[in-house]
Amino acid sequence: MSYECCWFNQERSPLECPNIEEGEEYLYSSPRKRFVEKCIDCSWFQRDLATLPENDSFRQIINALRDEYKEQKGQLQSMSDFLSSKSREIRFLHELSLVLQASMELDEILSVAMTAITSGKGFGMNRAFLLMLDRERKNLVGHLGVGPRNYEEAWRIWDEVDQSNFSLTELSREFYKKKLSSEKAKFQDILEKLTVSRDDTGHIFNRALQERRSILIEHAFEDPQVDPKLAQILGVSRFLVMPLISRNRSIGVLLADNFVTNNPISPRDLQSLQIFAFPVAFAIERASLYERLQEEVENQLKANQKLQEQQDLIIKMEKMAVVGRITASIAHSIRNPLAAIGGFARALLKNGDIEQKKEYLEFILSEANRLDDVLEEVLNYSEAQHPVMDRWDVNQLASAVTAEMKPRLEEMHIAVDLRLAAELPTACLDYKQIAYCLRTIINYVAVDQPAVDRIEVTTSQRGDRIMLCINDRGVALSEEIKQALLTPFMATETLGQGVGLPLCKIILERHGSSFEIEDRPDGGTQFCIVLQQQKEEQDNEPNTDCG
Repeated sequence: MSYECCWFNQERSPLECPNIEEGEEYLYSSPRKRFVEKCIDCSWFQRDLATLPENDSFRQIINALRDEYKEQKGQLQSMSDFLSSKSREIRFLHELSLVLQASMELDEILSVAMTAITSGKGFGMNRAFLLMLDRERKNLVGHLGVGPRNYEEAWRIWDEVDQSNFSLTELSREFYKKKLSSEKAKFQDILEKLTVSRDDTGHIFNRALQERRSILIEHAFEDPQVDPKLAQILGVSRFLVMPLISRNRSIGVLLADNFVTNNPISPRDLQSLQIFAFPVAFAIERASLYERLQEEVENQLKANQKLQEQQDLIIKMEKMAVVGRITASIAHSIRNPLAAIGGFARALLKNGDIEQKKEYLEFILSEANRLDDVLEEVLNYSEAQHPVMDRWDVNQLASAVTAEMKPRLEEMHIAVDLRLAAELPTACLDYKQIAYCLRTIINYVAVDQPAVDRIEVTTSQRGDRIMLCINDRGVALSEEIKQALLTPFMATETLGQGVGLPLCKIILERHGSSFEIEDRPDGGTQFCIVLQQQKEEQDNEPNTDCG
């Protein structure tokens, strides 16, 4: 019997096999591989095998091995196709995850997600709708729809995608730049109808969120769990409801269907979309929180700006009020002397008595000195901003100022007692300004305090503080009066307290010291200039900077 196959015909060379193609020359030297890959399906081998009797054991074994091999080969091919598909899906999901993680803008994330669902290079669904919870979390609101509205538009879109040859990332970027706003407007009527209250617990959207699972609808128009209005709005029998949940927080719902092709949604599609849902939900939540944070930051900046403007306005108004009080006080302080000067000047013109003219002239001189004192206070209030610090003996300062003022006080029948502490350390101060403060306090006690016939000036040391105090035995002051005395140009019973004592407080604060007004236990008031003593040893040289 003549055989055709080289397995049965020893005279036929494997080089004559018509099934071995270019690039498969390795099969010539490997009979085993040649038999598995070529001979089982070779027509020559089948014809040679058919020549054997049907009850031939060899023929039966070969047929059984051939059938088993084909079955195993088909399963391996199916598994290979499945693995290739999963590999492509993993690469696709990885690419999407990188894009979703990199973006913080909500619209860009939605463009990537919706393009992935509806693109043929992604999950290949025809349409997709996104519903998101509002800020009050009371309603699921239609936010975005992507896909065609009719068959003609579908074919046009698919043709454009085929011609563009964009990758999925490029498609989503193109969609974000050029089509996002038009897609929102195109599906606005459907999106408005898809809005659902969270109180409607029986609605399929709320069920998907509550049960945290995707729901695949196969027969929407007959399914009792689907609202007939929803089926009518979508116009399809098959659609998928997929919840978007991030860290146990509901974000929204995705709807997907094959409106044009009417292809079924397979379990494999469902599984892939469920894997995709988690990074989408997380990215949407992050972008929404970032967007809200940006709004809060912007609102805070506006509020801060408004607050700053209000503070500037308050400061301006306070300055204007101070200027007003200064003007009123100066006017009040100058008006009376001017009126007296004018009155006495007119009297001098009319009166010929020399002695009375002398009295009038002395009064005019006194009032002129009063005006000079007012101007001196105003100038001192300005100069107090720039103290010149040096180290001075406080006892010497107290002695000099009281000696200077003693004649005037004696004219007012007021005695001055000096009680100076021995071995008092020097203090860092502006001599001119502290001397002004001491004179101002003594003047206030002598002139404004009623029934004062003796003033006591004392110095002492309390810890690291040097106390320069003026005591009187007059009437104790109320808290209101004490507060008024330390407020520039603040009025109490009469308009205009001037800047004397308030200026002392400012001067001492700029020295790092303080001004205290206290009631004396045995009656009267104590005014204390509290100077801070420098703890470090200082050279007691004139004109040195002790600050």
